[in-house]
Amino acid sequence: MVAILQKRKLRDFDWLVALLAIAIVCFGSWEIHNAQPTETFWQKQLIGLAIAFVFMLAIAFSDYRRLVELAPFLYVFGLILLVIVLVPGIGMRINGQRCWIKLPGVGQFQPSEFVKIPVVLMLARYFGKHRSGMLTWKELFIGCAILGLPIGLILLEPDVGQSITYLPLLAMVLFLSSVRLWIVAAVLVGCIAGAPLAYTVGVKTGLLHGYKLERINVILDPENADKRGFGYHTWQSMVTVGEGGLAGARGSEYSQSSLKFLPEPHTDFIFAVTAETTGFVGCILLLASYALLLTRLITDARRSRDRTGMLVIMAIVGGLIFQIFINVGMALGMLPVIGVPLPLMSSGLSSVLATFIAIGFAISVQLRRFVN
Repeated sequence: MVAILQKRKLRDFDWLVALLAIAIVCFGSWEIHNAQPTETFWQKQLIGLAIAFVFMLAIAFSDYRRLVELAPFLYVFGLILLVIVLVPGIGMRINGQRCWIKLPGVGQFQPSEFVKIPVVLMLARYFGKHRSGMLTWKELFIGCAILGLPIGLILLEPDVGQSITYLPLLAMVLFLSSVRLWIVAAVLVGCIAGAPLAYTVGVKTGLLHGYKLERINVILDPENADKRGFGYHTWQSMVTVGEGGLAGARGSEYSQSSLKFLPEPHTDFIFAVTAETTGFVGCILLLASYALLLTRLITDARRSRDRTGMLVIMAIVGGLIFQIFINVGMALGMLPVIGVPLPLMSSGLSSVLATFIAIGFAISVQLRRFVN
């Protein structure tokens, strides 16, 4: 009987999702090497892949329902980590942000990447119960509170980019939980109409100032932006993307990134490096790989045996889509630079490990679609 169950697990294991994730990380490691050929970031990324794969398997072969039951404890533990990282002497301050904890022998650990997992589990646990009607205002408030606590702590680091990546988690869960359509419409209209108003008020009151204001102005008026000042990142990224042409530029030793013109080429602007080395064709293939991965995850969500499992996967999908959109928009000069990594491609153990753990939950849901 045990052999039959093990055989079923291997048969139902979503190998396509796992292999796509591994392939994207391997491709990303190659691009990291192209971006920083004299550094060891690409080697650390491959080591991180091995560690992340082990964690993914551990989560995948665990019962996600038991882990969802532990969501409150994991959520509180995540909040504690976000508080600890703010403590001087424990949290590392890099580029004006206290976002990392130094772990001896391991490297830097970014709690805000991992806290997304317990947030997703908490939202799925609360909204995954059987429903017979529309969401109430109380339920909306509780959902916002679940999301608001970690976002508030992350803003204290301060890491605006990372905090924004939490928003689609709640948005996706609410959308799939019978939220009233007029609320969805009101939010969309409010965001579209309120953005110019918020910009104007922010400028006049001084709330929006310094590099935050300048990076927005770079997008609004790129021709008049200071290409050696606040517009440097965006301008160099656009130049790097253009260098790739259709099939990529030859000779990485003379690339924008290897010559140190492009800042943070192995993290924030890895898509620009990909465009430079593989061209338009390589970018389309990368985006197609993402599309296939996300489509497969959505298929797994549709096969889920319960709402909780479906919400877990779809919240993960929403988060991945949002991050891909933001990072690619940054590289193309369409969105302000806010430091959002490209999932599975950007260098960083925390990001890769958190993404693989999320994928492990999706595979766990897939493995238990026939289990009572």
